[in-house]
Amino acid sequence: MTSTPQTYFPDGFLWGGATAANQIEGAYAEDGKGLSIQDVMPKGIFGAITDEPTADNLKLEGIDFYHRYAADIALFAEMGFSVFRFSIAWSRIFPLGDEAEPNEAGLAFYDRVLDELERHGIEPLVTISHYETPLNLARTYGGWVNRDLIGCYERYVRVLFERYGHRVKYWLTFNEINSVLHVPFMSGAIPTPREELREADLYQAVHHELVASALATKIAHETNPRIQVGCMVIAMPVYPLSPNPDDVVAAMDADHANLMFSDVHTRGTYPGYALRLFRERGIELDITDADRELLTNTVDFVSFSYYMSSCETADPAKKAAGEGNLMGGVPNPHLPASQWGWQIDPQGLRVVLNQFWDRWQKPLFIVENGLGARDELVEVDGIPTVVDDARIAYLNDHLVQVGEAIADGVNLLGYTTWGPIDLVSASTAQLSKRYGFIYVDRNDDGSGTLARYRKKSFAWFAEVIRTNGASLVRS
Repeated sequence: MTSTPQTYFPDGFLWGGATAANQIEGAYAEDGKGLSIQDVMPKGIFGAITDEPTADNLKLEGIDFYHRYAADIALFAEMGFSVFRFSIAWSRIFPLGDEAEPNEAGLAFYDRVLDELERHGIEPLVTISHYETPLNLARTYGGWVNRDLIGCYERYVRVLFERYGHRVKYWLTFNEINSVLHVPFMSGAIPTPREELREADLYQAVHHELVASALATKIAHETNPRIQVGCMVIAMPVYPLSPNPDDVVAAMDADHANLMFSDVHTRGTYPGYALRLFRERGIELDITDADRELLTNTVDFVSFSYYMSSCETADPAKKAAGEGNLMGGVPNPHLPASQWGWQIDPQGLRVVLNQFWDRWQKPLFIVENGLGARDELVEVDGIPTVVDDARIAYLNDHLVQVGEAIADGVNLLGYTTWGPIDLVSASTAQLSKRYGFIYVDRNDDGSGTLARYRKKSFAWFAEVIRTNGASLVRS
């Protein structure tokens, strides 16, 4: 491999990392915080939902960012971050989700976080709702199936924009909103088991979230014209397993299931293929004239997570070979996989960047991309560290493809890797599935000191930022 100067990252490109409150903060019951859906999900996406928080839920303590945020942000600044994506825990601001007045202690915490970011010259990128809906809104209202959640969300965002609108330029309305089709409790706070949930109710919840997102965009622009609001979706390009036209159509249909959300976010109306799906499946959504008007408040940019691609086929026998990746699909025989079975496809990132830019002509923002892996803390020259060459190679190869997409003409605002510091995995609720440039001494059994150690990738990413991508290596 030889180093090639990379000149295609523009001046002002935003480099940084991304986190979520429920995966890093801890302090789940401090300073008036209410319970969120994550507090009763001790085993992640597919584990049982408990009645109350249990001791085996690592998210209750997370990595204690709530008390260590200043030191952690200083480490991000040491790497040269120009942007840091974090989420606000809704239940810190409205513990039940439906109160008339917010919790001042919760608001004050995020004031302190913003103070630290400003002190280090780091731009905040705030996710309003990142898989942490107040638990009361799930249990009392049934989650986003209930139209009343739009009003609860509106009250919440008005408080956020009034309090922080002059300090935060970039906002995201819902994290990975298209995941609600696959994980309705985590993404939509819908307590009905997935196998018992009516398809019409699921898509009604989708509609309510889309309307709430558009309403937030409208409120933001009215509050401060400087604010830029983006949607956030899972990007997962779908390839046909073969050139058989039946497989090509199967891939197109699977792609549409993901693209529908951003089509509405960016165009302000439901696309024809979605209307056909509703018609053919007998789904009649409650869509008011006021909803239609609100949806015309389209986002300023499209942000997304990218971890993998997938394949699709119309052949039932090949489907039976097994599901690949987080959101289903067929494994790609040409791609390797991570230790958790997520297929690694750097070129797919270039593909999806071009697809999204060509489709919507809105600025894009990569707000999650990274490699979850088991790390071993070792000593190098007497200093504890992790020699995470696989993570460096993964990120290097993906960023090379990002540069290719920029050279293709894609308008990209920035890149925040997931997550810059080890945190509790959303999918598995483990700490052994590590993503960070910073190792956190905490284990899956809850043991550990919570001490922070710089991994080898820490210095590597700092050099990527310092050179604006020129240090990346082409294979």
